[in-house]
Amino acid sequence: MTGTPMADLIVVGGGLHGCSAALHAAKRGLSVIVIEKDNAGRHASGVNAGGVRRLGRNYAEVPISVRSMEIWHRIEDLVDDDCGFQRCPQIKVAETEAELETLAKRAADLRELGFTHEVIVDQQELRRLLPAVAPHCVGGLASLDDGFAIPYNTTFAFQRKARALGVQFFEKTHVENVRRDGKDWHVDTSAGTFKGRNLLNCAGAWAGEIARQLGEHAPIEAIAPMMIVTARMKRFCDAVVGGCGRPLSFKQAENGTVIIGGGRRGYPDPKTNKSEMRFSQLRYSAETAIGIFPIMKSATIVRSWAGIEGRMPDDIPVIGPSSTHENAFHAFGFSAHGFQLGPAVGELMAELIATGHTNAPIAPFSITRFANS
Repeated sequence: MTGTPMADLIVVGGGLHGCSAALHAAKRGLSVIVIEKDNAGRHASGVNAGGVRRLGRNYAEVPISVRSMEIWHRIEDLVDDDCGFQRCPQIKVAETEAELETLAKRAADLRELGFTHEVIVDQQELRRLLPAVAPHCVGGLASLDDGFAIPYNTTFAFQRKARALGVQFFEKTHVENVRRDGKDWHVDTSAGTFKGRNLLNCAGAWAGEIARQLGEHAPIEAIAPMMIVTARMKRFCDAVVGGCGRPLSFKQAENGTVIIGGGRRGYPDPKTNKSEMRFSQLRYSAETAIGIFPIMKSATIVRSWAGIEGRMPDDIPVIGPSSTHENAFHAFGFSAHGFQLGPAVGELMAELIATGHTNAPIAPFSITRFANS
């Protein structure tokens, strides 16, 4: 690298949210540099379960999730790629009447807030949607127009489109320090110094260090959600399925393989970029899948993995401006459920950076909520 690369915006982190923000900022006419210590999509953005869901969101996330779903439904118009996105129901299964009552209360709460995408399904409708579900399951909560996509395809599609709009990506480039020099940000890296008018921290599990250098407290925890993939099976599931009382993320791909996740975690090591499987916990994911879908007793596991993700103590992300510096912003800590939010988070961050404001309700995601922790 010769000279000092300069841009209107420097994004630290080349995951989906970083690539999305870069793309949307470029669409607004900003020059953008993305700095990624590995490769785009190397961590959580490329190895998650791929659920594209509004279902079960923290209430604070719902407006952003609804907006993001609008983008997902026309994703090819944005990135010239369908990202493997397929519409299908997302269903949270109730195994007891008490669980069904809990889900019904949530649906009622959302209606009070003006959202109608989550609906209760009774046992008969559940069996119509999920013919292979276990007999003891009594109903569920469904968002019928959600879906799933292929994570690494999606991240690469956002990166390709951003590049086509002039965004510069510097991969295998480790950020060592961020500092203010007058009105500009200087980002010192393993490949030299970059200069930008605005700085966006999308560094995932590593974002806490960037926040610290800005004088802000971000108690982010590195986690390693684990996934299982089975050999191909005869088609039996056309929805993405979760559990109400037990953690589960379950879907069958077009080729017949079944992808199982749902919150069981391995051992992350963010210092080395490695994660280790925790098979004693992975066993519970398999048992939950069999409990809700007895057909899974005959399934053969062919591979499993864990990716490194950043989790906040309250399980919702940090989204918004820095509390200590002008022209510095954050979008990190998506706590293992940020994939669906990526398109809208990038859009709102670009709006905030380019115009100084956004109509998106981001107050609950302020980094200041951790100031006294």
